[in-house]
Amino acid sequence: MRDRDADKRLAAETAVGEVRDHMLVGLGTGSTAAHAIAALAARGLRIETVATSEASAALARSKGLVVRDFADVAHVDLAIDGADAIDARLRCVKGAGGAMLREKVVAEAARRMLVIADGTKRVARLGATALPVEVLPFARAFVLDRLSAYFVRCVERAGYRTDNGHIVIDGHGWDDASPRALADRLMAVPGVVGHGLFLREVDAAYIAENGIVTRLERGRNPR
Repeated sequence: MRDRDADKRLAAETAVGEVRDHMLVGLGTGSTAAHAIAALAARGLRIETVATSEASAALARSKGLVVRDFADVAHVDLAIDGADAIDARLRCVKGAGGAMLREKVVAEAARRMLVIADGTKRVARLGATALPVEVLPFARAFVLDRLSAYFVRCVERAGYRTDNGHIVIDGHGWDDASPRALADRLMAVPGVVGHGLFLREVDAAYIAENGIVTRLERGRNPR
């Protein structure tokens, strides 16, 4: 049996096969996305990139990739990122690495969004995975109180700040029967600036398990 990191690398290397010369590529954040960055650099294509975190930007530059400031970018050709959980409908929970707000912006800007993951991230239901919520520090106590209506338990990441200067609260035990409704309710709470539910952004997923890669395409998969 292969280890998880080998599967992460295989999923990343397979997905990177979609990248072509002259593309502007969105780089995700996390251990699986790091494999994609390395695979992109190894291909030696004539591309430019934008990064969803300072860590990914630094890694990409260290490997010789051109990283543009996303503040000057309106559209991305292809984005590649990991996920904490993904179901058969390509709905995801993201944000373990704390970059979900920037990841969502880049995903929305991308003409095509790919998720890469090892087989442990493929789930029947999303609610078993903690849902990260990015919060304005000023609103910490207020938001914690409001989030208690939607989660069994809310845990602030101690001493942590996102690249945007915000805190992250992880919500455990949530009802995933209607994730779109939950997403709307979360964004209606003043002080919440983002969350880790990606319900319509992902176009395809490359999931590797025991050395075998499965590609899922939106609208083509059994539920």
